[in-house]
Formats: sequence, C-alpha cells, structure tokens
Amino acid sequence: MDDNPKHYAIDGSFGGVFQWGLGNGGSLTIEAAVGPSVVWGEAEHFYGKVHVDDDHGHEDDHDHHDEHAEHDHDDDHHARRRLSREDDHDHHDDHDDHHDEHAEDDHHEHAEHAHDEHGHGDPELKRTDVRGFVSVRYAPNDRLSLTVDWLPYYVTKDQGDDIQGLKNELGAEVVWALGDGDVDFALGDGLENILEGVFLSVMHRQGWESDGTWMGNYTDPRLGVGFNIDQINVTIDAGPRFYTPGSYSGLSQRTDFAGEVEVSIPVGDAVLFAHWKPTYSPDDSPGWGEGWQHHLGTGVTFSF
Repeated sequence: MDDNPKHYAIDGSFGGVFQWGLGNGGSLTIEAAVGPSVVWGEAEHFYGKVHVDDDHGHEDDHDHHDEHAEHDHDDDHHARRRLSREDDHDHHDDHDDHHDEHAEDDHHEHAEHAHDEHGHGDPELKRTDVRGFVSVRYAPNDRLSLTVDWLPYYVTKDQGDDIQGLKNELGAEVVWALGDGDVDFALGDGLENILEGVFLSVMHRQGWESDGTWMGNYTDPRLGVGFNIDQINVTIDAGPRFYTPGSYSGLSQRTDFAGEVEVSIPVGDAVLFAHWKPTYSPDDSPGWGEGWQHHLGTGVTFSF
C-alpha cells in the first residue's frame, strides 16, 4: 500500500481432472497441474509476507518494508477449477463448483515485486519459475464439499529477496450451499430467488518460504452468492480474514477483510474468466500498512 508497488505474472499450466461418482449424488475429484510462471518483480508468496531488515527495528524500519498483495489462489488455479466445474456440471451447481476455486488460493496471488533494495515502481521481467497444484475434493452430496490442496512453487534462482527452492502452501476448505444453486436471471428468476444461490464457506491456509520459514496462516469464513445471466456465471463472496503472521515478521495477529468477485463465460471448448480480490487491513502494521490492496486476474482455460 506504500508507494503503490505493482507485481505481475503470466502462468500457463497443463493438468488433468479425474472424477468418480459415488452414491447419493456424491463424488470424489482429484486434480493436478504444473506449468511455468513468468515473473515480473518477485516470486509469488503467501499472504501477508513482509520484508524484514535484520539491522533495523520493526518500528524504525516501517518506510523501508514492502507490503504485498494477497496470494491466493493464482489465476491458473482458477482456470483449472473451471475445468472441474465444466466436467462436473451435471452433478453440481455452478456456485458450489466455483467455490472449489478458493482452495488456494485462490485463489494464489501473483504478487511479484520489483526490487532495487526494496525499490518500488514498475516491475521488471525477472525469470520463469514453476508452479504446481494438487487437489482432492470429496462431495457427499450436491450441497456440501470438502477440499484439501497443496500448492508448490519453485523459484528457479536467487534474485533479490527470492531464494532458490520450493515454496509450499497447504489449504483446506468446506463449502455448504444453502440452496440448489439454480439461479438464472435470463430465465426469469428474480431477486426473490437469490437465496437459492447463497452459500457458506470456511477456508484455512498455511504457507512456507523456499528457505523453510513459516509465513503464517489465515482462516476465511465467507458468505457468498452465485448466479447466472444466461451463459455468464457470477460469484461474489466476502468475510473476515483471521490472519496469524509467522514469528519471523515480529507482527501480531490481526483481522483483515477479504472478498472476491468473479465472472466466467464458456466460449466453445474454452472458458474465459476474470476476478477481482480486494483485501482491507485496518491495522497499520510495520511493513504492511493500513488500507486496501487489490489482485486482478484474467485468463482462459481450454478443455481437451
């Protein structure tokens, strides 16, 4: 939030979605994917990471720290979840499948930082890293699902504050759809039908840097709604983020606000999508700052 740093990445991934139908409308889904991540600035990192200078105190060093945008679920993660939702359309409603996308990452935020002794400004093209994704989702019925995932990210070389090695993020999410999810304003549904698209979710995530440092964890309880306008699917959710930073930062626990607005539309065998993930921090923590940060992502998924 200080000096408005900007970070970018372009990700490509190749993966598969494998699903088994179970009794009573349930299913078990396994997904995996891997691919390059072209980095402008800094490697993707876990939510809330701050730069800590060893030769300064946290309070005195406030203006020299870099705050970072939310990691979450990266755009390729959202794209892969689109594959799952398209394949699973006959078994699950759109908004329930959409929420599988939040395992991560959202997720996985592409928060890369241009570094010149923590310098801000336009990020420079740095290198190509490698990201992966493994997810297992169990749905006992069409309204309840449990997802666990692992998001590895390999930094290909030492550069700035990035250390060559494997970053890791683990997550779990429960989604409960309160309605049947069949809300389509193009077919005559009105606002009185919107409750059919309401859902509750709880997501927990933890992250480690490539040198093994524990970055912290957060838990997101969210209230959301999903609906369609003909072929266009829209999902909106929001809620508090209970964030515990790693001990490396010297920061205390805090409660932030996180949300997401996502739009997707199928075009032939492809799905186009875009999302906006705002996060608000009320605590002016050293190296972080009070105010809004934003993640904007867009992409396309091709299904074979």
